Amino acid sequence: MPRDPRLIAIASGKGGVGKTWLAITLADALSRLGRRVLLFDADFGLANIDVQLGLMPAFDLGSVLDGSVSLAGAVVRHPDCQFDILAGRSGTGAMADLDPAQLEAALAMPRCGSAGYDDVLIDLGAGVERAVRRMASLSDILLVLATEEPTSLTDAYAVLKLHRLDRPLGDARVVVNMVSTQAAGERTYFTLRRACSTFLRFEPRLAGIVRRDDKVRDAIRRQVPLLTRHPVCQASGDIEVVAQGLAG
Repeated sequence: MPRDPRLIAIASGKGGVGKTWLAITLADALSRLGRRVLLFDADFGLANIDVQLGLMPAFDLGSVLDGSVSLAGAVVRHPDCQFDILAGRSGTGAMADLDPAQLEAALAMPRCGSAGYDDVLIDLGAGVERAVRRMASLSDILLVLATEEPTSLTDAYAVLKLHRLDRPLGDARVVVNMVSTQAAGERTYFTLRRACSTFLRFEPRLAGIVRRDDKVRDAIRRQVPLLTRHPVCQASGDIEVVAQGLAG
């Protein structure tokens, strides 16, 4: 019997912290470790995984929900990598206005419609809207992305607080992104962990630290996954550590 895939949701309290880039790069890194990976664009308002990868899929999540195609028919394999993608619907706000039945179908899709995968990486929308919270609570692991910026830390804490309310025993972990040094990343994590310990009575695990790297911007501009374009750069090594921790 096929196993249920492990759902790994990636969230942030605010935009601009590299959430979609992390989802793409982590999907690539996990697939390089032999994991069967589906990258699921669940940013119902501003989906853009296909844009970051320079893809133009014929079908997307909206096509599945309106019955135009099955989930398997909408999934595409990245041409240069070993992971699959279910694109969202970019350039329209239609997915942000799903009726309750469509929303429930979208929320159930990663678990019920993704047999055959080891991991489904879910790129959530930024913020703490109801759909984002629901999908985070349904996931096996929630990766909360933060940077050194005080506003990012505040927003990441809000995501962790709400997840604690929605799923008290959930597995929430922190990824610190775009830091100047490893030590700066550790300080950022400890600040967030201390706040969670003091006010929420739990300590999220550290999933990893990703240092700032100009090669990331170049890969995004070229619409190529970082591990493909710059496999030995600093940020690539950091992402591989995160992937190894998840795979292990």
